[in-house]
Amino acid sequence: MKLLYSLMGLSIFIVACQPKADNSANEKFEKNSQTVLANLKGFESENIDYSNYADNFVFMDTGFGSKDSLSLDDMKNMDKAMWANYDFKILTDPLVLLPGVNPETKMADGSVRYYADWQVTLPATDSTEARSGVIQYYEYFVFDENGKITQQGGYGDFGGLFGYLNGDDDDNNEDME
Repeated sequence: MKLLYSLMGLSIFIVACQPKADNSANEKFEKNSQTVLANLKGFESENIDYSNYADNFVFMDTGFGSKDSLSLDDMKNMDKAMWANYDFKILTDPLVLLPGVNPETKMADGSVRYYADWQVTLPATDSTEARSGVIQYYEYFVFDENGKITQQGGYGDFGGLFGYLNGDDDDNNEDME
């Protein structure tokens, strides 16, 4: 019986001495997820809060023939140009945000990713009807220690989608979905 009590006491001691789990990456992810959700809502409503971006922010542009990276001022101009011509709406509901990892350590780092279907609409004019298409898009956001977005990028065939939306091919006048 003494052996049993000794083993039980030793087990409790070993468990009690275990280091507390580091939950900081998950806490950063939860906080940064709120920033991403607000950013996406702002993009849909054409009103992004750019104060969530760091001064050294870089947008990794993956489009064919584009610059490989854009500054925050470049991205603001790109956003304004797109909003002037198109309406954007996330169709994926609920939107699931995923934790990202540091590419060197492969450990969770508070960055945020998502996969979603975006509907992009070219509004009607006096001479044309509205035209819409849906694109599957993957986007990621990397944050600094102050919770500011330092890097953002995404992958989806916007070139093909914009070609469709701006084309005058009468055979494809039905909405692409």
